[in-house]
Amino acid sequence: MSDALTVRLCGAISEIAKPAWQALLADDQPFVSWDFLHALEASGSVRSSMGWRPLHLTLYDGDTLVAAAPMYLKGNSHGEFVFDWAWARAYAEHGRNYYPKWLCAVPYSPVTGPRLLARSAEHRKALITAMVSEAERLRLSSIHANFLETDQAALYAHDPWLARFDWQFHWQNRNWRDFQDFLDSFEAKKRKNVSQERRKVARAGVRIEALEGSDIDQALWRELHALYVSTFDDKGNTPALTRSFFEIFGVSNPQQIVAFCAYHGGTLIAMALCFKSSTTLYGRYWGAHVEVPGLHFECCYYQGIEYCLRHGLSRFEPGAQGEHKLARGFLPTRVRSAHWIADADFRRAIRHSIAEQSASLRAYGTELQAHSPYRCTPPAAGG
Repeated sequence: MSDALTVRLCGAISEIAKPAWQALLADDQPFVSWDFLHALEASGSVRSSMGWRPLHLTLYDGDTLVAAAPMYLKGNSHGEFVFDWAWARAYAEHGRNYYPKWLCAVPYSPVTGPRLLARSAEHRKALITAMVSEAERLRLSSIHANFLETDQAALYAHDPWLARFDWQFHWQNRNWRDFQDFLDSFEAKKRKNVSQERRKVARAGVRIEALEGSDIDQALWRELHALYVSTFDDKGNTPALTRSFFEIFGVSNPQQIVAFCAYHGGTLIAMALCFKSSTTLYGRYWGAHVEVPGLHFECCYYQGIEYCLRHGLSRFEPGAQGEHKLARGFLPTRVRSAHWIADADFRRAIRHSIAEQSASLRAYGTELQAHSPYRCTPPAAGG
């Protein structure tokens, strides 16, 4: 790293000037925006008691911010969606501390995107060098960079970094005219199943309304958050996001929000809340007060596909995991992470474990492709 660059660690995104941070962004994906990260912190959704302590990495050339990475000291592995619980257990079994670790990611958001925000390729490389230097200085067990874009993942593709991948299910717009045109690309049986699911919702008397962020007032935000919380209550889990997160980001960036709201009569019974960029729709949160057959698929998948077709969006990423998405037109897409393990012996053992896992995942990806609903299926995204 150039001696001219100064490393600064920031305990809050508010310590970094918003215009300087935003100037490093290459596109309008919401998740690494200053507003999104600030809403997480200001709302208390990211806090030490939940295992998240902001410690963002920045590089300055004089007084000019030239590179930054959203980073957190983690006291657990919750809310990451790249699972390393087995690694933590191995450390504990050997009387070693795995936590805190340092995570380069967006909290609670398993969405591929930029992690190394920089003015140049050299500044991105300098960020990685600074990560390792600071982790060694702080005597941390490890660094983890999750949901990396392909070109940024390549920057980590060298020792001692370990490369890891998994699969998500994403939808790609092939210039279909409308939903029926999209459905006509399916094999007959799969097409019939989707049509039947949609008819069940219609017969139940449920009306779906797509609301842009500017259409959502404070009262509706309260209802949407209550639906979000209900998903966690049903499973006995703690909801990570506070209501004020929804309200703060909803006010600052309404143009990046769309909610698919399901009404029975005049009552809101379910919702799927999505974020969006100029090219992509991101499915994020689901909640329902009433069980209606097919309603989850309608709100979380079919309405989103229709929205993309109406507005010319090229991609729809509905969230992590879920083989059931495959039958509804979402194909396997590789997602990548990189890991730096300080201890050489643990690093060697983890490298072996990742290699075994990768072989299984490659076979799994091939199997998934064989079950595509399309009459003609493109290859899995990401190789």
